[in-house]
Amino acid sequence: MPILDRNNKEMTARYEEFVKTSPHRAITQDLQWSKVKNDWGNEQVYVEQDGEIVAAMSILVRKVPGGFSLLYAPRGPVCDVTDRELLFRLVKEVEPLVKKHKAFALKFDPEVRYSGSLEQQFTSMGFKVHNRDEEKEALIQPRLNMILYFEDHDEESIMMKFSKKCRNIIRGAIKKGVTVSYGDSDEYLEDFYSIYRTMAERNGITTRSIDYFKRMREAFGENFRIYIAEHEGDQLAAGLTINYSGKLYYLYAGSTNEKRNLNPNHLMNYEMIKWGISEGAEQYDFGGVFELSPKDGLYLFKKSFCDKDGHTEYIGEVDKVYNPLLYTMFVNVVPKLQKLKKKLRR
Repeated sequence: MPILDRNNKEMTARYEEFVKTSPHRAITQDLQWSKVKNDWGNEQVYVEQDGEIVAAMSILVRKVPGGFSLLYAPRGPVCDVTDRELLFRLVKEVEPLVKKHKAFALKFDPEVRYSGSLEQQFTSMGFKVHNRDEEKEALIQPRLNMILYFEDHDEESIMMKFSKKCRNIIRGAIKKGVTVSYGDSDEYLEDFYSIYRTMAERNGITTRSIDYFKRMREAFGENFRIYIAEHEGDQLAAGLTINYSGKLYYLYAGSTNEKRNLNPNHLMNYEMIKWGISEGAEQYDFGGVFELSPKDGLYLFKKSFCDKDGHTEYIGEVDKVYNPLLYTMFVNVVPKLQKLKKKLRR
């Protein structure tokens, strides 16, 4: 059975190379991501054809009460999901893991644009699909992503894809003396974490531990950068980005409560984008938004950079159900618990 044995160095290297170079790659499908998410179990399956890997899926294993588990392939699988036969073969390879982990379902949410025909394909294959009709609490990750596509742009011409207001804000921040630096040292990481915590406390949201970001740095090495925006010695904003084989991900960020009128995050993101362009990357993923609302500050911020590209709507979550009773409890109870947690935090 093509379940990856990570003690087999030759096979593991082949697997890693396939995932990194695939047009369907995603950072959360890389083997290194399982080191970042070390509080989950992990498994990998793949399909070979004529001696070559043609599909792969890295799966996180989340235990639930009763000894059961959920298998989750974040932004997977790494293959053309419109190829019914290939997808069927890949999901078939998961079956031994279902027994091993007493899994009630396999969930995946590929970085693939929504289409009615693709949703119909998944449904006809026996999958449960969750997208447009779901409340945001019911989904693990947002379906609406803001992605800036570089195409053949340089650091000057890319600004013409931003809104006019965004361009003016960036130029204004430079004129007012905002500067941006980057690094990956312990000092940068600690400064980033302090700013990130300040933002979280201001907005009443939970935070990751600093060890989480240390694991991320260790996992992605020179492709990991922390950017910090400053003004006259005051740190104003910090962000974390990773260049994953030409896909730049804007993963975490924060700002202090000082000099927010200088809009340091705009200039900081522009510097990250410039890095991506210099590295020959193809896109900059600002991450998700839950709604396209003019009242949502996060959406408006990301939209200002993606003014020409707009939003990208992903297909959503696709589930293969193995235990219908437990699965029904999961999809009905978990969203309600998430809503309750948010109310308690408020």
